[in-house]
Amino acid sequence: MHDEHVNPWQTLSTESVYDNPWISVREHQVINPKGGRGIYGVVHMKNKAIGIIPIDAEGNTYLIGQYRYALNEYSWEIPMGGGLIEIDLLESAKRELKEETGFTAQRWTNIARLHTSNSVTDEEGFVFLAEDLIAGETEFEETEDLKIKKLPFAEAVQLVMDNQITDCISVAGILKAHKILSERQP
Repeated sequence: MHDEHVNPWQTLSTESVYDNPWISVREHQVINPKGGRGIYGVVHMKNKAIGIIPIDAEGNTYLIGQYRYALNEYSWEIPMGGGLIEIDLLESAKRELKEETGFTAQRWTNIARLHTSNSVTDEEGFVFLAEDLIAGETEFEETEDLKIKKLPFAEAVQLVMDNQITDCISVAGILKAHKILSERQP
């Protein structure tokens, strides 16, 4: 019987091959679970990924559209950004919601913890449901050229099902929020 708490990989050496303010890449010389030697690259994220699903009093949500350089395509997503490791997750979520939508929320629920691509990165993501919204002004960062789309939450779910929303944090968050919100209905 396999003990899921025992790491079957053996690390022989580790070398940092790239580093910037947001990520670092390490190359590990390893012995894999079957005993073979090899290399394993790991992308270390220096922030937590924080996603927010804002829901207004009418059941609408707000998506953020932006061009994603790494994908070379436009993407509609839930409001999200990086939260510094040493800062409380909820504080980071509140900051991101304000920056990208202008909203503040009176009610917050942490609905998901996830790993975005656990075969190559240690990135950990969290999704919050933000409700009882109060409108305000956006505070976009210099690198952000964002569009905001208001739509019924059910339409956001359908965009996920139609593969129009492909960002994994958005997909997981929207589907989990859909289940939670559906269970609240009488």
